[in-house]
Amino acid sequence: MRIPRLIPALAVAVALVGLTACAQSEPAPSPTPTATSSPTPDPTPPTPVIAPVTMDVGDLQGQTVDLVVGQVLNIDTGDLDVTSYSGQVDDPAVAEFVAGREDGSATFNPGVTALAPGSTTVVLSSSQGGIQDVTFTVSVSD
Repeated sequence: MRIPRLIPALAVAVALVGLTACAQSEPAPSPTPTATSSPTPDPTPPTPVIAPVTMDVGDLQGQTVDLVVGQVLNIDTGDLDVTSYSGQVDDPAVAEFVAGREDGSATFNPGVTALAPGSTTVVLSSSQGGIQDVTFTVSVSD
């Protein structure tokens, strides 16, 4: 009969397949860098990050806030809703008001972004009753 001879041969074949499946393969060699594969360095230095200036809304009345172009005034509204404030900037070429907002679990305070050198007056108004307008100056330098 052929079946008794087939069983040992089948067992040997299964064992060989099992052993080769467990063998570790050699990792592919990493490519050798060439002059054409290296990245070209950027000749311009990275732009430094400018930290925001944070002030409480109650401390802004009558103040002058000094910013540099690209810097942001982050306005802490305390217990008042960040979305309750609107802003009017006299010279929108110098600075712009950025409304506060809530985005899921994140809350973003209102603020003023410095756009160009100069000076401008900013008036903050709150839609919540009993809150007086807050007027201050933003002075922007290079």
